[in-house]
Amino acid sequence: MKLKFDSSLDYQQEAIAAVRDVFKGQTAKQSLFTVAAIANEQISLRFGGNFGQTGQGIGNRLELDDEDLLKNIREVELRHGLPQSASLGGELNLDIEMETGTGKTYVYLRTILELNKAYGFTKFVIVVPSTAIKEGVKKTIDITREHFRGIYNNVNYDAFVYNSDHIEKIRDFATSNDIQIMVIIIDAFQKSSNLINRYNDKKFGESLPIDLVRETHPIVIIDEPQSTISTEYQMDAVRSLNPLCTIRYSATPIRVENKLYRLNAVDSFEKKLVKGIEVDSFAVKDAHNDAYLLLKSVNNKKNANHGENRDGHKK
Repeated sequence: MKLKFDSSLDYQQEAIAAVRDVFKGQTAKQSLFTVAAIANEQISLRFGGNFGQTGQGIGNRLELDDEDLLKNIREVELRHGLPQSASLGGELNLDIEMETGTGKTYVYLRTILELNKAYGFTKFVIVVPSTAIKEGVKKTIDITREHFRGIYNNVNYDAFVYNSDHIEKIRDFATSNDIQIMVIIIDAFQKSSNLINRYNDKKFGESLPIDLVRETHPIVIIDEPQSTISTEYQMDAVRSLNPLCTIRYSATPIRVENKLYRLNAVDSFEKKLVKGIEVDSFAVKDAHNDAYLLLKSVNNKKNANHGENRDGHKK
């Protein structure tokens, strides 16, 4: 059985364009930086035989100032009938609200390729909350590759799941001219004891592995931010990546800044993207006071699956 993807779903196109248009006016330029020499000859051979020599890293470069970005954000918000942002708040955080089952993973993967096509951005990090979601993202990357190459003129991109056993992949991430997509669990880099935050002179010379990621100024995508960055400690870990911007995709957003697009449960039902909406209610019989319910919190961490069943594909 082969999955056939529909690239023309209007609500997915709207979500992709919402992020793309934030950078309207940006020209395709890259930043260059020095990558320290590899101190291990065998590893060096894997990277073109540059043993004892410094290399060149390639990163994203943002030319727009805060005024330009805020103007673009407000135009997108106005287009979708959303509240106008007062300011950027010192960081460029963008929120996309999409109901579970409407294809968030497909949308943000295609948004990556759209940002590359429009502005030449090449370095992207997808941060996820768990191994289960990591595997789901990896699967979606694998099954959409042919589909995306058909849309984006056979574009080359390297997508990989971060594994501390093969930490040298981070050097590829930093030095490659092609689009680089790294999928990583928040637990893999939020502690100082994580290998990505420790010196490894044989593979990275005088740099920390995470330093190379920082130098690329990556666009960071947060999958399920209500679980991935639920604490200030986790948010600081994401900031440590030195992102050009952070784009958060969620069906149940908690912290919201610069919301660009909203496809909630009601919208999804009206577009016939979900089969129905269930609402639980209760009443008290023979009581003088009305019933009262206070919802303190919602925790869906036990629900390991994405639940995505409408990534724009048909069987």
